[in-house]
Amino acid sequence: MIDFACKEFKIKDVIKCALNLTRADMKVLEYFFEEPDNWSKTEQIAILVELDLSTVQRSVKKLHEKGILTRSQNNLDGGGYSFIYKINNKKEIKGLIMGIVSKWAAKVEQELEDW
Repeated sequence: MIDFACKEFKIKDVIKCALNLTRADMKVLEYFFEEPDNWSKTEQIAILVELDLSTVQRSVKKLHEKGILTRSQNNLDGGGYSFIYKINNKKEIKGLIMGIVSKWAAKVEQELEDW
């Protein structure tokens, strides 16, 4: 069974649904869409999007694991390291989302055939 509501969808809603993102994840992703050329630290993102640091850390980890963000390690002078993040090419992200939407559409088609 496929749940489907007859309504108009905003692209933001399609992205959120296709990538299985929370509202916080989406806020972080929108930050990166606005800053596509910048590498950012989670502390900086947390302040700018007004979310707890731990929430932002979970979101960037999730977005990185989904292939939406690239992560780079910065070694600190006193030892240790921190990560910085940058959004991947929008074309790659579009391809990822289109793949998910295409699978969904194929499932709908199959369900209709079986019906």
